[in-house]
Amino acid sequence: MNKWYMNNGNQGDVVLSTRIRLARNLDAYPFPARLDSAGKQQVLDTARKALLTEDADANKSPDFTYIEMKNLTRTQAVALAERHLISPEFAAAREGRALLVSPDESVSIMLCEEDHIRLQVMQPGLALAVAYDIANKVDTLLDDRVQYAFDERIGYLTQCPTNLGTAMRASVMLHLPALTQLGQIARLSGTVSKLGLTIRGAFGEGSQSSGDIYQLSNQITLGITEQAAIENLQSITLQLIQQERSAAAEFCRRLPEQDRIFRALGTLQSARLLSAAEFMRHISLVRMGAAHGLIDLPLEKVNELIVQMQPATINAAQNKDLEAEERDCVRAELVREALA
Repeated sequence: MNKWYMNNGNQGDVVLSTRIRLARNLDAYPFPARLDSAGKQQVLDTARKALLTEDADANKSPDFTYIEMKNLTRTQAVALAERHLISPEFAAAREGRALLVSPDESVSIMLCEEDHIRLQVMQPGLALAVAYDIANKVDTLLDDRVQYAFDERIGYLTQCPTNLGTAMRASVMLHLPALTQLGQIARLSGTVSKLGLTIRGAFGEGSQSSGDIYQLSNQITLGITEQAAIENLQSITLQLIQQERSAAAEFCRRLPEQDRIFRALGTLQSARLLSAAEFMRHISLVRMGAAHGLIDLPLEKVNELIVQMQPATINAAQNKDLEAEERDCVRAELVREALA
């Protein structure tokens, strides 16, 4: 089955993906930070039964694979984080944790991360309404089968107070090479923060941008509805799309910029060693060129390469931990084949 990230969605020249994440906790148990191993196992068993047990009187459960994180190697876990199925923190500490994931990897549920349940839906392109609808259906199914920790006054109860209320984080992954080259990201960060949003690296809080890819998400969860948060994010995203398109179109009309794009493509098509950082630097330019018609290359292929050429993902595909130079050699070979 094709994975969701192999597709190019709405506004896909700028928006790589949309994510809706819901944090939920079971009323009968303390937050994960206060659970011992036995308590965490009870939470895993409860959530697993709720999602994988068919009930004629309830909504049909989605098709999930259940993975106990302790059974994965560190490389396998980090590869999941590189595909944004789990958080880096979830990959680092795997004991007492589990993951439920759909076949196309568009729906993933972390169990016993910061909260008992972290439900996440990913979609290609700008698809906030679609992603929220899917997340809401799975959330409703869970709500019918387990008792959430919920307060009528402040909403869903979460381990971190900043998630109280809707406990929803909506985000879009943006490719902003032109605005990055113009030095506009710091200004944008200040502007969107005044509007209740935050812009970070591709892996969220504390991460740096790689390949000019950024995550824009809502900050406020208390005193606001899910719909209002989504509409705010949608509106700001559409403005950023227009700014990036305008700047990138101007860049792509200039001969020196065209030269940089085609040199980047040439490097990717001929390199024998290719580090992750160098790959991301060049693929960002190539993606901008493809988006603006300079290069005849489907964005779907570029998006897939961005995911599959990450370090742990390569190691996992090779089924061994490669040394850095070995991995750079494999990456170069795979990229050459993909862009031949």
